[in-house]
Amino acid sequence: MLKFRSLSKKILHHLRPWALLVVLVVLWYVAAEIRLWSPYLLPGPRRVAQTFWELAKNGQLMSSILISLQRMVIGFLISGALGIPLGLVFAVSPRIYAYAKGVLELLRNTPPLAFIPLLILWWGIGELSKIILIVLVAFFPMLINTIEGVCSVDQKLVETGQMFGFSRRRIFWEIVLPSAFPNIVAGMRIGMGYSWRAIIGAEMIASSSGLGYMILNGQQLSRTDAVLCGIVVIALLGVLGEALLSLTTKPFLKWRKNAEFSTKDRNIYRL
Repeated sequence: MLKFRSLSKKILHHLRPWALLVVLVVLWYVAAEIRLWSPYLLPGPRRVAQTFWELAKNGQLMSSILISLQRMVIGFLISGALGIPLGLVFAVSPRIYAYAKGVLELLRNTPPLAFIPLLILWWGIGELSKIILIVLVAFFPMLINTIEGVCSVDQKLVETGQMFGFSRRRIFWEIVLPSAFPNIVAGMRIGMGYSWRAIIGAEMIASSSGLGYMILNGQQLSRTDAVLCGIVVIALLGVLGEALLSLTTKPFLKWRKNAEFSTKDRNIYRL
């Protein structure tokens, strides 16, 4: 009986965030069935599901997903490979950051979509221009969150490491990096969301493939159901990406907890 109760609590805990969504979909379905509005403006969930099945059967949906996903993943990985190491360098060496801060702040406060005409003029509407756009969008959340994470490390932990004779490298790997890791993960999550927004926007402006193009094509053909189908797929892919990122980074968060516990344990032992 206790096992059943604990299992039901776990199920309810996982379903709770989706309760409002289920209610909204049900209300949407009922309103569409009794025709509170024109199906042309907003088709019901049943029509959207039928369109989803049609696009999946003819291969257009999977092809668009794979193209957009490939662009997003490449841009996101490049952003992480640049933003996180640079953030660590800038946080550890503020003098270097002081020289680069002005240019970085100018680029960060410029809307990335404003660069699209320039990117098209330089590299056309091929893959490179879209990947560069994603890097411009996702790079800064990772950079800023990494810097903030390192700068907000508890100095008492650093001083404890120094008391035990830790080298600067050991302090960095065992204290600073584990403490900063939640901020780094937060930057990655924000960067992933921004990457999806950037690639969909770019595909709607200058592309002949991908989910953004599929949505734009649906709008041009006056097919609201295809537009909604694309939007739903993008939302689901975003949620799936967040889940995969959480699973990937969970072992590193455990490493952070173990590192903090080890440092505190040494501190207690010294006292």
